[in-house]
Amino acid sequence: MRRPTRRSVLLGSAAAAFVASRSGSVFAQLAEGVGVHGLSSFGDLKYAPDFKHFDYVNPDAPKGGTLAIQIKQSTGNQNFDTFNTLNIFVLQGDGAAGMGSTFDSLMAAAADEPDALYGLVAKSVDVSADKLTYRFLLRPEARFHDGSRLTARDAAFSLNILKEKGHPIYRAVLPQMASAEAEAEDVLRVRFSPKRSRDIHLVVSSLPIFSERYWQGRDFEASTLEPPLGSGAYKVGKFEQGRFIEFERVPDYWAKDLAVNVGLNNFDRVRYEYFRDRTVAFEAFKSGVLNFQEEYTSRIWATGYDFPAIREGRVKKDEIPNEAPSPIQGWYFNTRRDAFKDSRIREAIGLAFDFEWTNTNIMFGSYRRLTSFFENSDMKAAGPPSSEELALLEPFRGKVPDAVFGEPYLPPVSDGSGQDRKLLRRADELLRAAGCKREGSVLKLPNGQPFRIEFLDFSAALQPHTEPFQANLKKLGIDAISRIVDAAQYQRRLNEYDFDMTSRALGGSPTPGDSLRIVYGSEAARTPGSQNIAGIADPAVDALVQRIADAKSRAELTIACRALDRVLRAGQYWVPMWWKGSNWLAYWDQFSHPRTKPRFGTGAPDTWWYDAEKAKLIGRG
Repeated sequence: MRRPTRRSVLLGSAAAAFVASRSGSVFAQLAEGVGVHGLSSFGDLKYAPDFKHFDYVNPDAPKGGTLAIQIKQSTGNQNFDTFNTLNIFVLQGDGAAGMGSTFDSLMAAAADEPDALYGLVAKSVDVSADKLTYRFLLRPEARFHDGSRLTARDAAFSLNILKEKGHPIYRAVLPQMASAEAEAEDVLRVRFSPKRSRDIHLVVSSLPIFSERYWQGRDFEASTLEPPLGSGAYKVGKFEQGRFIEFERVPDYWAKDLAVNVGLNNFDRVRYEYFRDRTVAFEAFKSGVLNFQEEYTSRIWATGYDFPAIREGRVKKDEIPNEAPSPIQGWYFNTRRDAFKDSRIREAIGLAFDFEWTNTNIMFGSYRRLTSFFENSDMKAAGPPSSEELALLEPFRGKVPDAVFGEPYLPPVSDGSGQDRKLLRRADELLRAAGCKREGSVLKLPNGQPFRIEFLDFSAALQPHTEPFQANLKKLGIDAISRIVDAAQYQRRLNEYDFDMTSRALGGSPTPGDSLRIVYGSEAARTPGSQNIAGIADPAVDALVQRIADAKSRAELTIACRALDRVLRAGQYWVPMWWKGSNWLAYWDQFSHPRTKPRFGTGAPDTWWYDAEKAKLIGRG
């Protein structure tokens, strides 16, 4: 299946010298009013207008076979454990996996550049000198699955309805789009606000295009199990609500020969299976119900892959390096609740998590401690702030913690005992300084109420990691418990911010931009269903996100991200978990893949293909 048109909404540049030698600077072309074949954050493009395919694909990859997988990343209203709607672009319902592959967008992303997009439905784009008006020239051959033409009216309708009725992740950024309208059947004009962010044109260019005619008389915001009309490389096939959903490759897909699609969308059928338990899912992989698995459980990776098919060579396992910024994974506090409004209380709770013990005894030493909101990138703050960082931070002196102006906060390294007395004493001191009082074995909050924390989750997978953490909290007098609910209830409670603490992994980006508002912005904190689950509402954070969104160069971007990193880390909004700079992949040996992988990902399984000869050799032909 074609990878998402952007690796993340939070997603900059490649090699300027290479660009100059092949296609020239996009910004220079824009200044001359020349239509361009691609867009990026800072004007850099790796591929020339006449490129034939991306470097990390096999243009001769055969089509065929079935890919059977689980959902591993989500967007919009998607849920890891179940689904009850095929519209993933609104808040209502639990969206099905894979639906993004049924829709095309104006442009598609290159996985070997930080943020570059190249023409898909749009053949080219003209940009005004002030970069407030974009005119997309649409390909006349673009078609929906029913054969009807995809026009500029459909593209304008899609942008406007997402702005008005879409999921909060879209409604948070699209107010910067002043208008979207069709000038002609093949010309879409998009106008942006004078206060537009640097990357809003990339967000708009990556959004799905719906059929205006299909949605006439239908409620866009409602849940539905009728497959919406799309134009992508796949269409919905068989499905059973909450159990599985299949996608069938469209043989006469209108865009199959475009450079952005060559070597991709290689499987005839893609099937997503749903399992509520990771152990059951692993058994399904072992038996061949699933044939590709990205593994996230260190215990299973270290001890589980010793079954007959592995020993016989019919199943392979690989660890693939990944240069992309790490996902931001942790237990997040709901700072909307009075118990967590004091950062000293939040810091104290974090001291009760013994990463060193957990990594050694539960995760087989596979991970490193996550410390930054920009981990595995040069945007991570380190050492005292530079003069450039200080210039951004000084206006907030006295309004942010003093620690912002020193070394960035680092979670302390424990003695590895699982119950580091020194750290627990420090936690007790912080709690008392915040006004908490100990009465026997019970810690009471400043308001006199017993301190109780409920860790909300939809899966018990993290319980081995959480329970020792909770045991240390109980030593501090905090009644810490887990609440495991079904996936639908979990998502509903998150949407309504009805939780104390919860775990979440948010995607990293090589080029963070305006969509950071969705995760850290004050407006998002007040919007039900947003990604700002911590409830961060800080004018300093808002201002630094704006700086990031307005950065005119990668150097400016890096400085602003480091400044934001310092403020967020000092704010103690989470208990950071762990990370590693690689991906664990296991698969039945019935696939082949290109020799070159994309820089910002593994290329798996998006660039892979079914190998009939291999499948025969392992008895799966």
